[in-house]
Amino acid sequence: VSRNFCYICGADNPQGMRLKFSVDSEEPVVRGTFSLAHRYQGPPSSAHGGIIASLVDEAMGKLNKVDGVVAVTAEMTVEYLHLVPLGHKILVEARPSEHRGRNYWRECTIRDSKGKLLVRGRGRFVKVAVRDDASKSE
Repeated sequence: VSRNFCYICGADNPQGMRLKFSVDSEEPVVRGTFSLAHRYQGPPSSAHGGIIASLVDEAMGKLNKVDGVVAVTAEMTVEYLHLVPLGHKILVEARPSEHRGRNYWRECTIRDSKGKLLVRGRGRFVKVAVRDDASKSE
């Protein structure tokens, strides 16, 4: 049985954030609505930039499920437009933007509960070969 220790979404990581994203394969879009705890503070009453970047990375990475690939982050940019408040609802949304060969480009936004754009991110993910541990010889 595979366990998920991912810091952002892993249900098996007791120190992790344990955030849940929904994947809509028809659009395709990944969404998550969260209220970040105060332990993720950077600037006063606001989320730390590294936590924000992690949310952007995770949301964009969830699109790999839609594409049916295992792909890792190759590069990512995050544009911090406004502070992301702690203890208030935010909406994280990621969408695919381009695909060429092993490269998958994604875009992500974070908005407040009124729809104000707080963060914009872009990333390139590269498809990797998956090693099947069960097929290794002893």
